[in-house]
Amino acid sequence: MSQKISLKDAERKAFRTTYNDGLVDVFLGCFFLMFVIGPYLSASLGDFWSTAVFLPFWALVYLAIWLIRRYVVTPRIGTVKFGQARIAKLAKFTVVMLVLNVIALILGSVAALSFGSVPGQMTSIIFGMILLMGFSIAAYFLDFNRLYIYGLLVGLSPLVGEWLWTHRYATHHGFPITFGTSAGIMILVGLSIFVRLLCNNPVPKVEIPS
Repeated sequence: MSQKISLKDAERKAFRTTYNDGLVDVFLGCFFLMFVIGPYLSASLGDFWSTAVFLPFWALVYLAIWLIRRYVVTPRIGTVKFGQARIAKLAKFTVVMLVLNVIALILGSVAALSFGSVPGQMTSIIFGMILLMGFSIAAYFLDFNRLYIYGLLVGLSPLVGEWLWTHRYATHHGFPITFGTSAGIMILVGLSIFVRLLCNNPVPKVEIPS
């Protein structure tokens, strides 16, 4: 029994190490930059295109992270193949996140069709709860504890932003300030973790056979 527990803990540690390079943090921060810049583009591009315009940017960031992970991170920490239990857990995570995104899409469509009849504070609360739930579910299934903190940051961002906008302390419902702060924290944390990984794990030297 102790051997099974130790193997399970070892796999969990290996899984955390594999994705604990800070690059996920950077990608999430870049994603939420959409809520920082997007509101300024809505007036000229509309709500749809002010979001769609970020798709090429996300693709470039994802490609850069994939290349960095493959050619910079992997030579330092190696790769690991996970067992069926971990794969099944990731499959459940995918299904749960798909259901959550469908619910978010339905609620967003209902709010859009209401034409402003839904109070801004209620919309902010629902939006924040969806973000908090999404991050919490991801943190649980991925054993990624920092996502709980990020979930609180982005979950409170709509509500705090709405308060700032209502009291005329900020424009665009406060999104550029609140989501900008959350995105900045994610990116800075990710970069610090990535730099520490590079310092603590130099590339192994290949010895020339004598």
